Parts: sequence; C-alpha cells; structure tokens
Amino acid sequence: MTHTFFLQAPLTVTLIILTTQSIVQVSANPPSINSCRSYCGNITVDYPFSTRPGCGHSGFRDLLFCVNEVLMFHISSGSYRVLSIDYAYEALTIHDHDMSTCDTLVRGKGNGFVLESWRVPYLMPAPDNVFMLIGCRAESPLFQGFPGKHLPCRNVSGMGCDEYYKCNGWDTWPKRDASYGMGPPECCSVGFGAIRAINLTRLQCAGYSSAYNVAPLRISGPSQWSYGIRVAYTVPGDYAFCRACEATGGTCGYDNVAGGDLCLCGDWNSTSNCDSDRSISESRGLILSVCEMWTGMFLACMVAWMTLQ
Repeated sequence: MTHTFFLQAPLTVTLIILTTQSIVQVSANPPSINSCRSYCGNITVDYPFSTRPGCGHSGFRDLLFCVNEVLMFHISSGSYRVLSIDYAYEALTIHDHDMSTCDTLVRGKGNGFVLESWRVPYLMPAPDNVFMLIGCRAESPLFQGFPGKHLPCRNVSGMGCDEYYKCNGWDTWPKRDASYGMGPPECCSVGFGAIRAINLTRLQCAGYSSAYNVAPLRISGPSQWSYGIRVAYTVPGDYAFCRACEATGGTCGYDNVAGGDLCLCGDWNSTSNCDSDRSISESRGLILSVCEMWTGMFLACMVAWMTLQ
C-alpha cells in the first residue's frame, strides 16, 4: 500500500519539496539593496533625496525623477528642471521652462509654485526668493486681500518690480500705471511666505517670473539676477537616525508601506542601525541555511528512493 502511494504521487511530493526549497532560498537570500546615492547628469542625488523607491526620506518620496539624464522636480503645480542641489545650505534650484526672465516675458504659461499640503513641512521657497506676478486682473486676490487684508506688492531681498520694469522684455509689453488708483500694476512682486502658493489661475495672473539672491551683496540691475526658484528643504529632527545608520555601514531609507525610517543594511533592513539587529539577522540566516541544507538532502533521498522502486 505504501509503495503504491509513492508510485502514484512522486510528482506531487517532488513539487512540494521543490516549492519548500525555493521559499527557503528566497528567504535566505533576499534581494540585495544597492547604495541609494545616485547621479543624474552632473547632479548627485543623495539623502534626503532619491530617485529610487525606499531610499532617502519619506517626506521627499516621488519628488525627483531622472529623465534622459535630466533631473526633474515634480509637485502638484507641475514639473521643473533641477539646476543644482546645495546640500551644505539645504536648498535646490529649479527652473520652469515657461517662466518669464529679463529678456523674455511669457504670457499665458508657467507652472507657478504650489505644494501638496503634506510636503509643506519639508519644502518651501527660500526667503530670498522673489516671485513677480505679471498681468494680474483687478479682481485678483492680490488686490482684494487674503481675506479682508490688503496685501501690498513689495521688494524681496532687494529685488522687485520697480527694477524688473527695466528689463528688455517689457519693450513689447505695455505697462499699466503703477498706482492702484489707475488700476492694478502690471507687475506685483511678493515673497512666497505672504501667500503660500503661486497659483496663477487662482491669482488671475497672466504669467510670472522668479529670481533669487544668494550673495551677501546686492546685485545691481535685473539683468544680473539669478532667475529660477530656490527651494529650501528641511528634514524634521536632527538627522540622528540617519547618522547612526551610516555610522554602522547602512544607508538611510524608509518603509514603502508604513513610511517609517529604515536603515538599509545590505541584504536586510533595520529600524535602528545595522549593529543593533545584526545578531538577530545572523541567527535567522544560520537557521535558514540549515533548513536549506536539510531540504536539499531530503530531496536527494526522495529522488534516490523513488528511482529504486
């Protein structure tokens, strides 16, 4: 009876054993995790950023993408080209292709700058960045209040519309009178902190420009301004988790499902650092290795036994 059972079901037994062996092999050898640091064109992408899921800080997930060696910054208002990442001063410089500059004024285009609410604790245009809103209608909230409070246009870090009007781009764009009594000005310069979102549709503006100042000295003339959006970034906490992780040979990352911090330790992950859970990981690996060995031996014995029947 026993011989009949094994002769009728050798394939089933073999498949069960092979499946068990495969599971043990996958558990003993999880996919290897490479370093999260990467490069896109000539820009280094490092913590807290990454172009790979699970790497970097969760607050910056799905933010940077490398497209044909061009690093792109994506938020709800659109995609922008990353010009540089300054890790020392914790800032990115990005550029909107449809943004006005000193030489060219663009009407009816431009992303503006609007962040998702959950990104606000991590990203914010720098305080020395000025947004110059162009061709806004009289009904714009800029001139009506936010709400009930009049918001005057003003200079930011020594830059503003009074200087911007000197740009060559205005030669083909007729200006309105700058006084509110004659209608709204053609250009209104504001800091991001004053309105918290450069939404051209909501603000009823035809276009915008943005410039930033990183030098301690005031730059003379708008033709010498640096055009683009300088975005400051912040990682909540003091990087203590990441420093402890890197000190033990790990790479800083996050859990794709739960979103919590993870220390990536080669072929296993830790919620603290690579030393604290090393003994547990090594013990688990030893057990899996023994199981794999015995599974292989059992398979060989079964095949030999069935061959002799």
